[in-house]
Amino acid sequence: LAYMTGRPGDPLRAGSSVNDIMGGLFGAIGVMAALSAREKTGEGSEVQSSLFENNVFLVAQHMMQFAVTGLPAAPMPERISSWGIYDVFKVKDEEQIFLAVVSDTQWAIFCDAFGYDDLRDDPRLLGNNNRVRCRDWLIPLLRERLAQQSAADLAALFERHGLPFAPITKPHELLDDPHLCATGGLAPITLPDGERAGQTAQTVLLPLALDGERLGVRRSPPRLGEHSAELLAELGYSAEDAARLSQTVAKAG
Repeated sequence: LAYMTGRPGDPLRAGSSVNDIMGGLFGAIGVMAALSAREKTGEGSEVQSSLFENNVFLVAQHMMQFAVTGLPAAPMPERISSWGIYDVFKVKDEEQIFLAVVSDTQWAIFCDAFGYDDLRDDPRLLGNNNRVRCRDWLIPLLRERLAQQSAADLAALFERHGLPFAPITKPHELLDDPHLCATGGLAPITLPDGERAGQTAQTVLLPLALDGERLGVRRSPPRLGEHSAELLAELGYSAEDAARLSQTVAKAG
């Protein structure tokens, strides 16, 4: 995964804990499958989810590319693109925006929207496969033409014409993202410790809804020792034993 993420000779970690997150997801999927099987057979199952095999699964498409073509997959920055325009563009004021034009219909709309009659009528660019073959000169040309437009103007134009795009957004900027706020993707929690202890912050909810409703926050992150008495009682400790244990831990700390 690091090899595919980085530049040639410069492997990089993915920018998110994708392996841990997906390992947990496959574990949960396995549990649900085991529960479903138990309802039918009455027998339980042992569920395993491996981080290593999960990581392999994430690059399985590149392994299959080699199996089918005999050609090793290049890292993402050097990949052979499946579409003519499917890239991040640096535009006015050093902003960046992802733009995609993946079908012949989108190509015609794109050229008409920007007044690129020369590109629309160029026989070398007829069909996506031809545009992929011409990426070595087409993409630099588009970078030059789009460089003086702002990301906001490009986003508005792509939105108006139904073309795919996405802003390049820093994670902290998503805390007031209009889409997340409108769809209920964020919810408040109380911070348990640190310099902002007791203050309210927005957290990201699971990206799914049941019967049209998001799964909300069950409780905020606990303060240190907040639920110790409750948990010790569940384990069978008496109130006196729990208090004695807590005092011992406090002294050791």
